[in-house]
Amino acid sequence: MILKFKNRIAYFNTIAASSSTLVVFVAVYLVVYFTAYKHLDDDIRKEKVDVFKNIEIEDDLVFMHKSPELNEKEHDRIEVNPTFLQITNKSGALVFQSANMKTARLELNPSLEKDFFFDTQFNNEHIRQGQFPILNEFGEVIGHLSIGVSQVESALVLENLRFTLLITFPLLTLIFYGASSFAAERGIAPIHKLIETANKIDDHSIKTRLPLPPHRDEIYKLATTINELLNRIESSLNREKQITADISHELRTPLAGIRGTLEVLLRKQREPEQYEQKMEQVLMETDRMNRILEQLLQLSRLESGSILPNKEPVDLKQFMFNFIEKWQPLLEEKRTAVDLNIPAGTILITDGGLLELIVGNLLSNALKYGSTGGRIELSWNAVSKTLTFADDGPGIAPEYLPYIFDRFYRTDASRNAKIPGTGLGLSIAKKLADVQGIHLQVECETGRGTRFLMGF
Repeated sequence: MILKFKNRIAYFNTIAASSSTLVVFVAVYLVVYFTAYKHLDDDIRKEKVDVFKNIEIEDDLVFMHKSPELNEKEHDRIEVNPTFLQITNKSGALVFQSANMKTARLELNPSLEKDFFFDTQFNNEHIRQGQFPILNEFGEVIGHLSIGVSQVESALVLENLRFTLLITFPLLTLIFYGASSFAAERGIAPIHKLIETANKIDDHSIKTRLPLPPHRDEIYKLATTINELLNRIESSLNREKQITADISHELRTPLAGIRGTLEVLLRKQREPEQYEQKMEQVLMETDRMNRILEQLLQLSRLESGSILPNKEPVDLKQFMFNFIEKWQPLLEEKRTAVDLNIPAGTILITDGGLLELIVGNLLSNALKYGSTGGRIELSWNAVSKTLTFADDGPGIAPEYLPYIFDRFYRTDASRNAKIPGTGLGLSIAKKLADVQGIHLQVECETGRGTRFLMGF
């Protein structure tokens, strides 16, 4: 049977509490049990002292003198708490016995040489008996004193205690279960509120968050963790919506261009050169759509955190030499010179592959928007640990700077000039920098070039 969470808590708490109570009850019973027996043994020892005062030994013979103590009720009658006395010689023959024994005899072990206590029966009654050796002046056993006391009163006390404990234990178990169930219900009430709120959250109410309990306990941590999960889900959904909207917006223009080109071609028969020219336009638009999709996917992976940096020591100057060599054909095509002002032996702990993508996006922008015959400078400041990428292009107007790293953002000047681009390059560069913990910022003045600073 599957129990509810509340009932499982109550069940296990009840088992724990009942087990502890059972241990305490057993301990109480054992303490009372052994205390009762100790009390009987103490009474027997006290009686032994009184009896030995009235024993006389002559020529290894044991004699008993009558005394007022031996005429007390517990020695004469079998009533409440009777005491039975018996004295025997070394051969086991009876020397003396109390009047309440009549013709019966107490159990005797003639070979005992030390005090000994044991449980036995006398006249069908449970008694506690002590047997003590009687010694002569040479320390030899010449007889035994046996004293028995009734266990009726002790047995009654133990029976009443046992009955009380057996009745109390199941009642306490029920009380424990009821109290634990009530406490569990109160304890998990905040969980019910969390479940109720969570059930109401869907894609239309993704901004809803679970209420936080007043106490910073495990339930508070659970609610906080679920809220953090909802934050990540909301961010993921927002990214998905943003990507869908961006793709829809950015692909609409090239698709419209392709459709328009194909419609023009289908209207009438044209020369092969015209078909070739229009097909080249279609290919250009197709390539542009492909670039947009690739960059959007890369940006999506960066925003989702699926790209993790693999940092290792990088010789910055050698790294930049290799980087410039890869871009040399495009640099020569634009007749752009690169000045490298990085001291030899400059070592950075970074992901070389991601750093190459960042600088590659910056260089691509510089070549795209810069004039032919321009200059680019890559410099390192060891004090501030900053890598600077500077060009002498047209620069960016101050009003555009706050949006320069937004996706699909392009200034009016770049749009008017019909410079090919998607507006994703700098956005990707910024995300790549964030992944590595690089602080990427831009400084520029219109007409005086642009400076990108990468703080490590």
